[in-house]
Amino acid sequence: MAKNLKITQVKSVIGSPQTQRDTMSSLGLKKIRQSVVHPDNPAVRGQVHKVRHLVTVEEID
Repeated sequence: MAKNLKITQVKSVIGSPQTQRDTMSSLGLKKIRQSVVHPDNPAVRGQVHKVRHLVTVEEID
C-alpha cells in the first residue's frame, strides 16, 4: 500500500522568511489547523523538513 502524509499547519507564517512562506503555499496550506494529504515521497519530505516547526505530520494509509 502507498503511504500518504497528512500535514496540518499549527503555527502562523507571520515573521517567517519568504522561502518558508513559499513552501507552505506549495504544500497547499494557508490557514492554521488546515490539513492536506500528500504522497510520501522525498520531495514532500524535504518540504516538510523545511517548515517542520510550523506543521505536524501523520502517516496515513
